[in-house]
Amino acid sequence: MDLSGLGDRAFERGRLSTAARLRRLQAKAWMIGQCALAAGAAWVIATTLFGHTRPFFAPVAAVLCLGTSYGQRLRRVAEVTVGCAVGIGIADGFTHLFGQGGWQIVVVVAVAMSAAIVLDAGALFIGQVAVQSIVVTTLLPLDGGVSRIFDAFIGGGVALVAATLVPGAPLRRPREQAAKVTAELARLLRSAAVSAEHVDVDHASDTLDRARETQALLEDLRAAASEGLEVVRSSPFRRGSRQSVRSIAEVVGPLDRALRNARVLIRRVVVSARLDETMPPDYLELLDELAVAAEAMAAEFAADRPPDAARPLLLSAAERSAGATEPLTLSAAVVLGQMRSLVVDLLELSGLTYAEAIAHVPARP
Repeated sequence: MDLSGLGDRAFERGRLSTAARLRRLQAKAWMIGQCALAAGAAWVIATTLFGHTRPFFAPVAAVLCLGTSYGQRLRRVAEVTVGCAVGIGIADGFTHLFGQGGWQIVVVVAVAMSAAIVLDAGALFIGQVAVQSIVVTTLLPLDGGVSRIFDAFIGGGVALVAATLVPGAPLRRPREQAAKVTAELARLLRSAAVSAEHVDVDHASDTLDRARETQALLEDLRAAASEGLEVVRSSPFRRGSRQSVRSIAEVVGPLDRALRNARVLIRRVVVSARLDETMPPDYLELLDELAVAAEAMAAEFAADRPPDAARPLLLSAAERSAGATEPLTLSAAVVLGQMRSLVVDLLELSGLTYAEAIAHVPARP
C-alpha cells in the first residue's frame, strides 16, 4: 500500500475542504454581520428607547428572523415574531398562576404547541412557540411579561428593516449559476462526442458519472433563483432587478430537461461503445454544434445578457438534425432522437416557448 500517496490524497482533500468552507463563510459574511448588527440594534432600542432592563427576546427574535438565508425572510419575520409572542404570553400567564417547575414545562409546551397547530402555523412558528415558552418557564423571573412580548416585536421590527438591505450578490448568483450549469452541459456534450468518435467505454462511463452529478448543480441553480426572487419581493431597493431574476428562474425548467436528455444520450453512448458500434460522422458534428451553442449561452448568462444570441446556431442544428444520416443501430437512433430533443430544450432556453421551439425543428423525411 502506498501510504505516501494516501497521505497526499488526504492532504489534498483536506485543503479543498478548507477552501470550500472558507468560500462558504465568505458567502455568508454579509448575513452574519447583518444578524449581529440587528441583534445589537434590537437590544439598544429596547433598553434605550423603551427602558427595558433585560430585553432578552429582542436580539433573539432579530437573529432568528434574519437567519443565514435570504429565502422566505418576510415569512420568517412573521412566524418567529408571532411565535415568540404567543409562547411568551402562554408561559407568562401559566407561571404566574402555577409557578415554575418540571410539570409546568410539560403543560406549557403542550398548550403552546397545540395553540400553534390550531392557528395552522408552520414548523418554524411551532418550534418558536415551544422554545420561548420553555425559556420563560425555566430561566426568567416571573415579572415583565408584557415587556417580553413587546421585545419580541422590537426584534421582529428590526429584522424587517434589516431584511430590506440586501447586497447585489444574491441577485447575481442565479445568473452565475445558470452560466455554470450551461457550461457544464456544453462540456458533457463535447465529451460525449469524443467518447463516441473513439468508441471509448471508459471515457464514456466517466462522462456519464459527471452527467449524473449535474443534479446538484441544478439544485443550486433552483435555490439561487428562489432566493433571488425572494430578495426582489422583500427589498424595495431591489425591485428594479425583478425582471432579470425572474427571467433566470424561468430557465430552470429547460435546463433541467436539457440535462436529463443529455444523460440519456450519454448513457446510450456508453452502450454503443460497449457494443463497439460507431456513430455517423454528422452525429458527432451535430453534438459539437450543440456544445458550441451551449457555450455561447453560458457566456451570455455570465455577461448578464439574454441567451438568444445562440439561437441561429440552434436553428442550424435543428435543420441538420432533420437531414442527418439514417441511423443503422438502436443506439444511433436514440442519440439522434436525444439531440433533436436537446435542440428543443436549448431553443426554449434561448427564450422561445415550447410550441415555438417545436415548430423550429423540422420533421425528418
